[in-house]
Amino acid sequence: MNQHSPIKGRGSLIERATEIYDFNAALRGRAAPAVEVPADLPPVAAPFVAEPVAAAPIAAPSAAPAAFRAPDWTGPVQPIDRIALSEAGFLRPDGPVTAMSEEFRLLKRGLLAQLQSDPRGNRILVCSAHSGEGKSFCAINLALSLAAEKDREILLVDADFGKPGIPAQLGLQAGPGLMDALADPAIAIEDCVIRTDIASLAVLPAGQRSNNDTEYLASARTEQLLRRLTEGRPDRIVIFDSPPLLAASPAAVLASHAAIALLVVRADKTSESALRDAAGMLKGGAQVQLLLNAVRYHGGGRRFGSYYAKGGAEA
Repeated sequence: MNQHSPIKGRGSLIERATEIYDFNAALRGRAAPAVEVPADLPPVAAPFVAEPVAAAPIAAPSAAPAAFRAPDWTGPVQPIDRIALSEAGFLRPDGPVTAMSEEFRLLKRGLLAQLQSDPRGNRILVCSAHSGEGKSFCAINLALSLAAEKDREILLVDADFGKPGIPAQLGLQAGPGLMDALADPAIAIEDCVIRTDIASLAVLPAGQRSNNDTEYLASARTEQLLRRLTEGRPDRIVIFDSPPLLAASPAAVLASHAAIALLVVRADKTSESALRDAAGMLKGGAQVQLLLNAVRYHGGGRRFGSYYAKGGAEA
């Protein structure tokens, strides 16, 4: 799924991945068994309430507290290096329609439909079994594609604490980030967010690495901070670029905070055994989907981008 790989075939990249890799066995047993309530339980008697001697005046109901709404990003705006994006093969926000941009459009349409009904909110984890399989490439491109939506705000979180690199790849200057806010309650998480010159795209750096990254992520404070970023803002989508599942433990913990986990598999590199092990670490967490990367298809099939390149000469 990059600029060097012509994409031809049937179905989306997620559908093609599930045809190539059989990982259902690694995800079995995720649902908890249903609890049956016996039909012969005795009824519970209603408590006796004494009749009052005189009716007390009914107090006027107090005003309901205002629902919390996640604050706006207020930090300075940093421009994204579009030349660096092109040289690295990423999508360009103002670039032409290409095969890759159309593939990510299909991907995000399906994700948006799934997020609407998920109680965990608009959180997507992009992960892989090992490093070098394209998870950061896919995370950045997915964020850029989603940022083109007219009614969405995208927050791309660099959660690869061991090897952070999202801000640098976008040409941004990183500062305090997620791990700093987790470790220090005095740091407001919204103050760590980097605004970009793409109005709908912001970036949250990884922050200073500690020896207790996994423990911080597993604490209740993580969920509190994530809610502070998205509470009352259904238009906001958070994308995590995580460490490799089989190399660092934070990825599996992050999955417990996400609605969807996109498990990136490189067609010419990821083995099925590694994929099964990685999928097994996501059991009980987010809904897992495979995202096929660096695939080459031959023969007939769709060739996105060619229609637009012809300038609409054909109907």
